[in-house]
Amino acid sequence: MISVLVVAILFTMIGIAGYGYSPGEPLKAAFIYVGPVGDYGWSHAHNEGRKYVDEKFPWLETVYAETVPEADAYRYIERFVVEEGADVVFTTSFGFMGSTLETATNYPDKIFFHCSGYQRAPNMGTYFSEFHQIYYLNGLIAGAMTKSGKTGYIGAYPIPEVVRHINAFALGVKEANPEATVDVRWLFAWYDPSKARLAAEALIADGIDVLAFTEDSPTVVQVGQEYVEEGEPVYTFGHYSPMQRFGEDSCVSGQLVRWEALYEEILAKIYAGVYNNTNLQEVDYWWMLKEKACELGGEFGIPINPNFEATLKEKKVVDPILGEISVYDLVMERLAQMSEETVLFDPFTGPIRDQAGNVRIEAGRRGSHDELWLMDWFVENVRGEIPR
Repeated sequence: MISVLVVAILFTMIGIAGYGYSPGEPLKAAFIYVGPVGDYGWSHAHNEGRKYVDEKFPWLETVYAETVPEADAYRYIERFVVEEGADVVFTTSFGFMGSTLETATNYPDKIFFHCSGYQRAPNMGTYFSEFHQIYYLNGLIAGAMTKSGKTGYIGAYPIPEVVRHINAFALGVKEANPEATVDVRWLFAWYDPSKARLAAEALIADGIDVLAFTEDSPTVVQVGQEYVEEGEPVYTFGHYSPMQRFGEDSCVSGQLVRWEALYEEILAKIYAGVYNNTNLQEVDYWWMLKEKACELGGEFGIPINPNFEATLKEKKVVDPILGEISVYDLVMERLAQMSEETVLFDPFTGPIRDQAGNVRIEAGRRGSHDELWLMDWFVENVRGEIPR
């Protein structure tokens, strides 16, 4: 009779050999989106990344499901694994985390990657294209552009990712305009153009003249353009996908994601056998500017809308190291520093205080990955609360 120990060793050897997907064989990858691929935000950008790798790799077949309710994610994941024979499943919403882990546990021969989460398993890794560097740059621009000293941020959900981005934006605003504030409104929805429009108009009514947001449509940019055309300048920043085209006179810049950089890296490593269903426990991608997983701009290749370059070159600030410098040049300098392999500058370098005046990040220290990943407090120039 074979002992339990021998059986365990045999299963371990099988796992190491790549039990499940065999490297070099045709690979089928499934993608699960929380919104419609036509949202022109988060899900649209993920789908652009999927299309890129689907075209690039002749050995790859991809399938996807859009507008998947977070409460129904397990059923979709299981369908792709059991009925459609997917070798790897990418789940692309924070709210899919629990269902992804459960499915990974139930199907240990398959490979799973969850976007924006923190739970992992031997056959489940995590990945993210992080935006806080770019939100900081957008904040520098916003601080220079505001005439009222009041900027606004429309947030989807009060999760650490969005809180972190609001704080990065606020840090940039304060650096360019020490007296300016950031007013926050919550939508409690990832994709809801109607709510986004109402929130934008409410903030504008309160005197806000610059808006950033986390919502998967160009609605806020369109609202800003409408106000500009009516003679009331409201400046905006695109989110995830190229949105400058929806507001040429309003959209100053934005954050652009390149999910294809991550999907190409991960899928190539699965195909080569570097990743399998036994060694993903510590695989946690957190890529930013230096990895080229994101880009500054409202359109690819255009960091700042040319319509606003002159204004940003006229606005001067004093940096402790760089001396007097235009906001335009400061943005470009910081962009270059954060794109360096050694990342010469990080927005979350202390001293940084919260709304109550408490020092959260000490002078000279950069916030750690875990501090930023789990952030649940606002910096001092943010106006609004984080619902608990």
